Amino acid sequence: MPELPDVITYVEAFNRLLKGSKIQNIVMKSPFVLRTFDPPIESAIGCTIQSFSRLGKRVLWHLDQDLIFVFHLMIAGRFHWKEKTRVLPKSKTDLIAFHFEHGSMMLTEASKKKRASIHVVEGPSQLEPFKRSGIEVLECTQEEFLAQLKAQNRTLKRALTDPNIFSGVGNAYSDEILLEAGLSPLKRTQQLNNEEAIQLFEATRKVLNFWITQFHEELSNGFPEKVTAFRPGMAAHGKYGQPCPKCQTKIQRIRYADNECNYCPRCQTGGKLLADRSLSRLLKGDWPKTIEELEG
Repeated sequence: MPELPDVITYVEAFNRLLKGSKIQNIVMKSPFVLRTFDPPIESAIGCTIQSFSRLGKRVLWHLDQDLIFVFHLMIAGRFHWKEKTRVLPKSKTDLIAFHFEHGSMMLTEASKKKRASIHVVEGPSQLEPFKRSGIEVLECTQEEFLAQLKAQNRTLKRALTDPNIFSGVGNAYSDEILLEAGLSPLKRTQQLNNEEAIQLFEATRKVLNFWITQFHEELSNGFPEKVTAFRPGMAAHGKYGQPCPKCQTKIQRIRYADNECNYCPRCQTGGKLLADRSLSRLLKGDWPKTIEELEG
């Protein structure tokens, strides 16, 4: 799922490319992507886009006539820009196309589970249902971060990815943050001492700012066509079985639902292997508890 650095990159690209542009036409490829009917999305045809913004992991298009498009890309939704001179390809992943004088913005979803969504609302007051109580980790103070972190006794992985605690951080960047901080994903928030909590605050800002800067350098003034949760430069996320860049120990994982948590057992858990629920049940007593047992 696109997270804070990805969504910020989308918003900045939209502002460069489409701010002040008029929507000439809207072509719906999949009716399931639209989750509202009033006001009708067709009422945006002929409207000019005033600006773009972010609300957590959602992307907002602010149009004149007080219309706002609220996009939630979920796991597999992506935007793609097509120049006016290019022929628009037909694909089963297409959800909707927004046509402008100089090109078209496509929303696609490469998944059979159609979860990406668009809500059309009228006026800022209608954004309230989409707001969560999570704070912005790049805008808050250290004191605000620590207070929010310890308000509930959650695992660090869950606390970082809960939009009611912190805004915009998801599965991918939480793995990177926890490795940078040297903390176990299963450690409880109220077990942290003050030094560890500050480490997490600093690691969160460092990792997110690094990737925002990285995307700026990669894109220059282009459009982010290849937004993905698995990037070559990542240290932990998606790196199961590969060496940790800090200590060379193989990155491990915990699988749950449709996700997995990646971590370094030497840097984060003191050499202890965290139990993968399904695999540890299968292996029972043969499940390795330490790096040494795993390597042996």
